[in-house]
This record gives sequence, C-alpha cells and structure tokens, in this order.
Amino acid sequence: MANYKDLKYIFPASSIASGTISNSRLSITEFDDNKIVNDISTLAIRQASNENKGAYNTNSMYVDVFQDNTGYTNGANTVRSSDEYVSTLAPGALNNSYTDFSSSNFGSVSNWAFSGNNLTINSTPDNDDGKSSGTGIASNTNAPRNSSEYVSTAVLTSGPSLPTGTSFYLRGDQANGSTSFTDLSTNSLSITGNGSIAHSNNRGKIGSTSIYFDGSTKHLSMANNSAFHFATGEFKVEMWVNFPNFDGSSSKVLMSQGGWGTATDYAGWTFWIDSAEKLNLNSSSNNTGSHGSWSVNMSSNVLTWNSNTWYHCAIARNSNGEIKIFRDGTQVSYSSTTGQANSTDFAEGSRDFRIGMASDGTAASAPTMYVDNILVTKGSGAGRSANFTPDTSHYGDTLTTNATGNFISNAITAPSSTSKMGAIITYQDQAGTNTLNTDIVLQLSADNGSNFATATLTAMPDFASGIKMAKVNDLSVTAGTQLKYKISFANQSSGSKEARIRGVSLQY
Repeated sequence: MANYKDLKYIFPASSIASGTISNSRLSITEFDDNKIVNDISTLAIRQASNENKGAYNTNSMYVDVFQDNTGYTNGANTVRSSDEYVSTLAPGALNNSYTDFSSSNFGSVSNWAFSGNNLTINSTPDNDDGKSSGTGIASNTNAPRNSSEYVSTAVLTSGPSLPTGTSFYLRGDQANGSTSFTDLSTNSLSITGNGSIAHSNNRGKIGSTSIYFDGSTKHLSMANNSAFHFATGEFKVEMWVNFPNFDGSSSKVLMSQGGWGTATDYAGWTFWIDSAEKLNLNSSSNNTGSHGSWSVNMSSNVLTWNSNTWYHCAIARNSNGEIKIFRDGTQVSYSSTTGQANSTDFAEGSRDFRIGMASDGTAASAPTMYVDNILVTKGSGAGRSANFTPDTSHYGDTLTTNATGNFISNAITAPSSTSKMGAIITYQDQAGTNTLNTDIVLQLSADNGSNFATATLTAMPDFASGIKMAKVNDLSVTAGTQLKYKISFANQSSGSKEARIRGVSLQY
C-alpha cells in the first residue's frame, strides 16, 4: 500500500490565478500513482468480499491482490506485475514482493506493523525489492511475473544490445494501426508521422508488424540533427524493406537528409533506388543550398527486386575510409564509385531527415513499402567493412504478446469439505473493453484442481474509476478441501484489448 504521509499535491499552472511564487518556497514531489490504484483495488475487493460473505452466509474467505506470487502458480501465457495485477500483457522486468493482508506475511516487513485486524504503515514507504523469494509463484508457462506486479501473456525477452555509436534506431513492432514511432537511441529524437502513417500487420519481418509507407503522403520525418552528420568518420545506415508491388520504372527514396530530390538536388545525402533498379548513395559537395556537385556518387549495378520480398539495404564506412553498399549483407558490385575511398566528407545538409520520401517532400520518389529495424550509427567502431548476416531480431528488449493465457492459484486449505464456492475479482480494462466470461473466464475447484467448474461472472458496480468488479456465488464444485481458482484470458492484443486482474477473493 502507498505511504500517504509523504504525498504532496502537484499544482497545475491553471490553478494559480495570479502572482508569483519563489522557487525556493516550493517543495513539490510527484508520486507513483500505481500504488494508489493498488490500494483502491485492495480496498474494493476486501469491502465487496466481506459484504458478499455476509450476504451468502459463507464461513471463510481468501483474498489475493497479487502483492507477490503467493497465490499464483502455473500461469500459461500470463504475467503477474509488481503493480499488483495479472494480465496477458506485461512490459518491464520480472520481480516479486509480499502477499495478502495477514500477520504472517506483514509481521516481518520493515516499517509495516500488523496488530489484530489493523495494518499500520510507518513513515518509510513500501519499497518492493522485486525479488522472487519466499512463497512466491511456484511455476509458470510463458508467464513470468513482472516488476509492475501483474501477470501477463506479454513475455519480455532481451535481444542484442544496440550497436556501438547508435545515433538513431526505430523498430516497426507496434500494434497494428499504431501511430507511435519512438527513437530508441540515447538521442531520443522526435519522429513525426506524416499522412497518417502507421504500423501494419500486413507484413512482418522480425515481429508481426512493420511500418507501412503508401507511396504518396505517408512518410516519417525528423528535424535536421547531428545524428545524421557523418563528416569523414565511420558510419552505418541500414533497414529492412519490402515492396508489395515493385515498380522498376520509378525512383524510390529509402531515406534522405537533403541530397537527391525529385526536381532539384540539394545539399545533403540520400540513399535510394533509381528507375534502373540500382541502389544509390549521393552526398553533395555543399553543406547548404544546392548540391553543387556530388562528392559521393555511388551506384550498384542493376539488381533484381521482387515484390513481397524482404531485402536488407545498408550503407557503411569503416575505419579505412571506404564506403560500401550492401544488400542482404553482401557488398554489391558497382557501376559508379565516385567518392568511395579516402574518407570523403559527407554533407550535413540543412533539410529535415526523411524516411520514405525525398527531402523536397515531393511524392514522385515516395515508394510503397513496408520497413523495419531502421538503424543509424556513427563514430569510432560504428562502421562496417565486410559482408555480414543481417539481424533478424530487434535490438533491446522485446515484448511478445500472446492472445491467450491463464494462471492458477496455489491451493488454499478449507477447514472442512466444501462443494460450493463463490468469488469476486477486481480488474482493469487497460485497453479496449474485456467481456466477462469470454475475454476473462473464471474457474473454481475444491479438489486441488483435478476438476474445475466454470463460473458465470456477473458484473458489479465499479468501485472507483477504472476499477471494475465481478462476482459469482454458490458455484457447485467437486467436493474437497484444496481450493484453487483459474483465470483464463482470450482475445488479448497490445494496445487494443488488455485485461489486468487486480485481485481475487474466494468465499467458501
């Protein structure tokens, strides 16, 4: 639970009608509202469970609000988060904390005191160390517990580290229709999506989606930045590209910061495919204005390009100052090599950096294509000299989302044999709207999970904004004393439908 003693209000500027406040007089601290959500959910399920227990005259009650893994086992495609819920979607690292409200669990927690039915939080807030220790999750299948304290089918895996000197990196791995584009380099450059460009699940090279360019208005742009200024040093630029209907009669700009344009040539550089189906790299002799001439004018020989085929296109300069063009990890043969050797100075240009369109913004050279894993590196050790195997995994952490999953509690021992059980769950629609008994399915067992009876959950009034509740009463189960619950997810998809289970209470 959160430490309310240390909370301080954050004043929006709109709430101050007039006047000035000295900075020295302000003491404003933001707080993690995840802990508030956890506490509201905990309060909700405990209050509702007590009321339900009295209404149906059940003798005993068990509550799990996922503060640790104690009540969670055998999760299939689900992840428990340290934000204290279970879901099929879970970004972040994998950790664990403490369990339900009982003296046996809270008695040893630093700065937490438990007496009778009262829990006191001292002045130091709870610090979830995130370690899977004690009586946590027994086991799971594709369902690690997340440090945000929920369980999800989104399994976080670590890919290769970003290469040396990464100055820009963009992955095409967002949900279908997403218009979010994030530079994952330390520069964190702001990316503008133009023409309603979005991620699409029509093509996927590394994941299930990529970024779709329509050959008209859809393209990405960034302000002119030193991340794309290579001067005389080492660099590497690469991307995966797929043309759904390759047209050899038109030029196709992969990326540009000035350089070659549809009608006029500008200061800067361009990586593009010409109407003769050659891969080209151009860099001007001028840094501003018109290009003047091409200090770098490199072209491959004619290449074969097939529709609906992924190609890895790259340019690079190594420490000996030689520029090379690669396709699918193999250096091409050349029809022009102007400026290839002797560390030719690359033009900085003054125009925006664009992906999928020439720097003059005209659509004549905008290709219809799908793109993924766009990488730019620069500086010592950032280049490339020899043929290579293109990466087929994204750099950094990757969240793999499963559409379905489930998790099962550890057994709770009842004082006597029971053949009827009830339950209350608290949950969140983190994205979209989850349908009870379809997208969220609850099953109960009294014989240690040998037989599960499927409940028909009934929606209860929301306890608070965003905290939903549902219940089942008097569900007939195979008699026994070892009680378990199982929650299954269906139709889960990152950004469009995400259920987060915040707590589960059993009545028996």
